[in-house]
Amino acid sequence: MEQISNLIKAQVLNDALPYIQKYHKKVVVVKYGGNAMTSQELKDAVMHDIVLLSLVGIRVVLVHGGGPEINEMLKRVGIQSRFVGGLRYTDADTAEIVRMVLAGKVNKELVSLLEQAGGTALGLCGSDGRMLQVEKMAGEDLGYVGEITDVNVKPIVDALDNGYIPVVATIATDENGQVYNINADTAAARIAAALGAENLILMTDIKGLLTDKDDESTLIPEVSVSDVPFLKKKGIISGGMIPKIDCCVEAIRRGVTKTCIIDGRVTHSILIEILSNEGVGTLFY
Repeated sequence: MEQISNLIKAQVLNDALPYIQKYHKKVVVVKYGGNAMTSQELKDAVMHDIVLLSLVGIRVVLVHGGGPEINEMLKRVGIQSRFVGGLRYTDADTAEIVRMVLAGKVNKELVSLLEQAGGTALGLCGSDGRMLQVEKMAGEDLGYVGEITDVNVKPIVDALDNGYIPVVATIATDENGQVYNINADTAAARIAAALGAENLILMTDIKGLLTDKDDESTLIPEVSVSDVPFLKKKGIISGGMIPKIDCCVEAIRRGVTKTCIIDGRVTHSILIEILSNEGVGTLFY
């Protein structure tokens, strides 16, 4: 493959300058999961992107789930995975496995990868410093699935102020010490709002919001939150996209400047989203 000339490299950096200036010292929350988490090549690219953004003065917070790893561990110990309306049913045994996998294995692996990429990262979970206060989710019984009642971002801000990239696992405990599993998209939206983030980026396994879910050429690049009810009514927002887009709307309503659903299967999609005017998914404003 032909080498990229130094001139082109310089031009790329020059083109990125206005975006670096726009985001300098601003908070960007990245919700990380899906395909970008299972492919080692994509995982490495995401970690390098986050370190680069951090080094140019953007305050990046990484919030993660870990569905595939949880499924694998539950299978290993002989517990059947069960989902109700897209959310994992979490009994007491499953809650302990979720804590072990998310706050232990996945969180520490991501911290290690960020460090290997030249960053300085700090692993946290919703229980640390009472960051995420939860109660049992109302409505259909999902077991120990938590609804966030309050967010204390001091642990995250302290980490950012001391030069760390905070990596947040989405579990929390109530005042009795009971572990709760929390939907990672919801947690990322609430954390972004509490931090007054400039951008919330949800990495997914699809291109973004599509007019026709089977045709990637029908990507809708921008959506006003006021159009969301109409798009739901028409069936364009349906199934698994409903909770994701509800999180985007919630974040905007709570003061986040903009939110994006981007394709985690595209290498360096975070850099394309933040440091160019291209964008690689659907922007909600």
